[in-house]
Amino acid sequence: MTVENTSVRARHRSAENPDASLPVAATDGSVAQWTDRYTHALMDTFGAPQRVLVRGEGAYVWDADGNRYLDLLGGIAVNSLGHAHPTLTAAISAQLGTLGHVSNFFGSPTQIAFAERLLALAGAPAGSRVFLTNSGTEANEAAFKLARRNGGTDRPRVLALEGSFHGRSMGALALTHKAAYREPFEPLPGGVEFVPFADTEALEAAFAVDGDRVAALFLEPLQGEAGVRPLPPGYLALARKLTAEHGALLILDEVQTGMGRTGAWFAHQLPHIGGGIVPDVVTVAKGLGGGFPVGALIAYGERTATLLGRGQHGTTFGGNPVASVAGLATIAVIERDGLLAHVAALGATFRERLATAALVSEVRGEGFLIGIELVAPVAAAVAARALDAGFIVNPCTPTTVRLAPPFLLTAEQAGTFVDFLVGLPEDLS
Repeated sequence: MTVENTSVRARHRSAENPDASLPVAATDGSVAQWTDRYTHALMDTFGAPQRVLVRGEGAYVWDADGNRYLDLLGGIAVNSLGHAHPTLTAAISAQLGTLGHVSNFFGSPTQIAFAERLLALAGAPAGSRVFLTNSGTEANEAAFKLARRNGGTDRPRVLALEGSFHGRSMGALALTHKAAYREPFEPLPGGVEFVPFADTEALEAAFAVDGDRVAALFLEPLQGEAGVRPLPPGYLALARKLTAEHGALLILDEVQTGMGRTGAWFAHQLPHIGGGIVPDVVTVAKGLGGGFPVGALIAYGERTATLLGRGQHGTTFGGNPVASVAGLATIAVIERDGLLAHVAALGATFRERLATAALVSEVRGEGFLIGIELVAPVAAAVAARALDAGFIVNPCTPTTVRLAPPFLLTAEQAGTFVDFLVGLPEDLS
C-alpha cells in the first residue's frame, strides 16, 4: 500500500470517528453572551442580532436560551422546506461525501440535471439555457450584463420600477430604487431609469420616445421588499407587448417569488398575474435550494441564451454539485408532498384570517408571500411584540409586516399567529 492510499484511508477513518480535539464552534452560552461576541467579530452591516439561533426543526427555531419561535419569515423566503428537512439534509450529505466541488472547467451530473429541471419547470422553449449562481444578487448581476449585450451601445437604456429591489452588488444596486441603498455607493452603472410602479401609462410613455434604445425592462411580479406589492392584472402582458415591439428583453426577478412561494413554480405563471406571457429571462434564488446557497438565471430561447458568450461571465462556486443536488432535492420534495397546492390553499385562508385583525387595513400577496398592511406605521413594534411572543416576522416597511413561512407550515401553526395579531390593540404604539 502506498503512503498516499494510507493517508486516504486514515482520512476516511477520521470522518467515521471524528477527533473530538478538532476545532468546532461550541454552542454553549446565552443569547446575551453570543450577541456580545457577535458585535466584536462581525461588521455592523445588519446591526445587533435580534436573537442568536442554535437549531431548527420544521417550522420552528430555538435560540441559545432555549426559547422556541415559529419561523414565519423562513430566512426571508429561503427555507421553503423548513429547517433540518431529512430529505434535503440527506441529499446534501450524500453528495458532499461523493463530490463536493469542481471548477466549471468540468461538468457534473447533478449540475446538468438541475439545469434541465429548471428549464422544464420554467416551460422554456428549445434553445433555452441556465446560468447557475450562488445568490439572487448574482443572478440579477448576470441578467444586467446580459441586458448590456442586447444591442450594446445602441441600447443604453435599462428600465426598472420604483420600489424595486434587485440586490446590493453594484449592477444589481443600480437597478434598485431605494435611495438609502444607492446613494452611499454612487456613481453606479449608468443608463437605468425608474418607472412609477404599476402605472401602465408611465410604462407606455417610457417606450414612446427612444423605445428602440431600451435594452431591457426589469420587473418583480410582486415587490417583496417594498411591502409585497403585486403588479396589477394585465401589466406583465403590456410589458411583454412593449418589449417585444421594441426588441428589449423582459427580465423577471423571481428571486423572492419563484420556486413555489406563490403557489406556482413562478409567480408569472399564475394566470391573473402573467396572463400566459413568456419572458426572456427569469432570475431565481432564495427558496431554490431550501436553505443552501444557490441561484440561477434562466434565459428563454436561443437568441437570449447566447447573448453572453464564452469568457464574458463566470463564477467559482455557481452550479457546484452540492448546491445543485440541494436544488434537485428541494424541487423533488415540493412535488412529492404536493406543496404547491398546499401553499396556494393555506395561503389564501391565512390571508383571509389575518385581515380580521383590528390593526390590519389590508392583506396582500400570493401563496406564502404575504404583506400585512397596518392602520399605522407600527410594523417594527408589531414585529418586536411578535418575537417576544415566539413568532419571527419582518417589518419590511414602516406600515407593512411581511411573512414568508416554510411551505410545510400547518393551519394550526398559522392560526396561532392569527390569534396573536387579533389580540393586539388597534392603537399599538
